[in-house]
Amino acid sequence: MTDTPTGERAVVAARVEAGTADTAEITDLARAAGYRVVEEVTQTRTEDPAYHFGEGKVETIAERVRRSDATVVIVDNELGPYQTYNIGNKLPADVRVIDRFRLILEIFGQRAQTRKAQLQVELAELRYELPRAEAKASLAKRDERPGFMGLGEYDESREDDIKARISRIRDELEQIEQTDQKRREQQRESGFDLVALAGYTNAGKSKLLRRLAEDLDVDENEDIHPDIDTTAESENRLFTTLGTTTRRADLDRRDVLVTDTVGFISDLPHWLVESFKSTLDAVYRADLVLLVVDVSEPVEDIREKLVTSHDTLYERNEAPIVTVLNKCDTVSDEEVRRKREALSALATNPVVVSAKTGENVDALRERIDRELPDFERERLVLPMTDETMSVVSWIYDNAVVDDVEYGEQVVIEFEARPAVVEQSRSKAGQLVEASA
Repeated sequence: MTDTPTGERAVVAARVEAGTADTAEITDLARAAGYRVVEEVTQTRTEDPAYHFGEGKVETIAERVRRSDATVVIVDNELGPYQTYNIGNKLPADVRVIDRFRLILEIFGQRAQTRKAQLQVELAELRYELPRAEAKASLAKRDERPGFMGLGEYDESREDDIKARISRIRDELEQIEQTDQKRREQQRESGFDLVALAGYTNAGKSKLLRRLAEDLDVDENEDIHPDIDTTAESENRLFTTLGTTTRRADLDRRDVLVTDTVGFISDLPHWLVESFKSTLDAVYRADLVLLVVDVSEPVEDIREKLVTSHDTLYERNEAPIVTVLNKCDTVSDEEVRRKREALSALATNPVVVSAKTGENVDALRERIDRELPDFERERLVLPMTDETMSVVSWIYDNAVVDDVEYGEQVVIEFEARPAVVEQSRSKAGQLVEASA
């Protein structure tokens, strides 16, 4: 895993084509990675092919680096390998230049605790590195100069090594996902509905999971979630949740497992999202998705995030999506009403809650119950045998029993997921055959 650059001094630089650059998110990302942001530089102009910024602005960045004794420049855009080199050439020796996506990969590397998360981080890093290795190879072949442009000594096998490693990681992640999918199917067969929390970082997903959870904690693998005996971790920092954390939810009629997943973040390239699709499978394969947004943000920011989230989710997701407007305790009722109206085209009948105070969380539980797949009603007549009571007990554990009558036969009426109804019929059939 990536080491945390604790306290390393950083200059943040951002460029936009029009308007004013907002450095809030890149500053939060830098702090999440362990950097201390000491200077900020912004520019509004078209991209310069050689420096990304204008050359004069790069001189300004270099002056700020010297003045603040910074050791890293963090650029809130994607840099090409040559732009990275050219900017670095203007800076004092040993000052690193990293772009937005290299920074995100650093954070992911620090937070990756499970084998799946570590593989996904490595896959993303290799996909980031591949075009840079191809650029080195292309220039070295053209100019016949190892280390051309300061890009590092050319190794013609590097591209092949990266591609081979990517292939091996994909294979291993596919095996892990097959295991995860079998576990999800076993959970459904045991009567559980699967609900996934999705949304951007700092929207309050982890805190909402804690509100929905029962005292009984359930996880896909308890050994890899040390917080399983208390509550899901909830902090005001980005990417607290890189892997998935699952809890059994507190709903009256249903057995529900709620999974908190990695938070979305603005402007992620396709290759980075694709690297983490194994984690997002917890969302894609859920029975219901709760899309959590921070209602205290400006309405245009919320709208943009909803559009991006829908594009990501609807690509592969078939489950219903319920928008949850969280943090209503931080805004007035009038502001909530105004934003609901402004977002009505993207969020039909959203649920407004406060995960912090618990306001309206009961209404969210009721909405979850309504949106999940309908239960089927079943009436079984079972022979009175030595094995019958164990089947009745199993039905009580996995269904909602409406009535049971004991006599020469046992008549039980209940509601359950279709998979549980099918299993109960199979068990009843085995009892009949055994008693014949």
